[in-house]
Amino acid sequence: MKTTLEILDALFRKAKSKAAERGQTLKDLVTDALRDKLAADASRKPPGEPEWMQGFGKLRRLRKETARIQTRIDETFEVMEPEDRG
Repeated sequence: MKTTLEILDALFRKAKSKAAERGQTLKDLVTDALRDKLAADASRKPPGEPEWMQGFGKLRRLRKETARIQTRIDETFEVMEPEDRG
């Protein structure tokens, strides 16, 4: 498929130069770059899931430990020091 893209002059020159260094055409370089970018994006997050949710729920296994620690903190702060009693 043919298409027209607007690319900044500096980026175009860098891409053209990189393609020449690799012995590729600009078309092949852009095709490879798009393929790599799309594959990386697809493997990074499930479709429809916002990026910030990637780590959501990963620490679920620590829920009991977190509750235990919070209980100890609550117990400690329930005790009033004599100088704090008024």
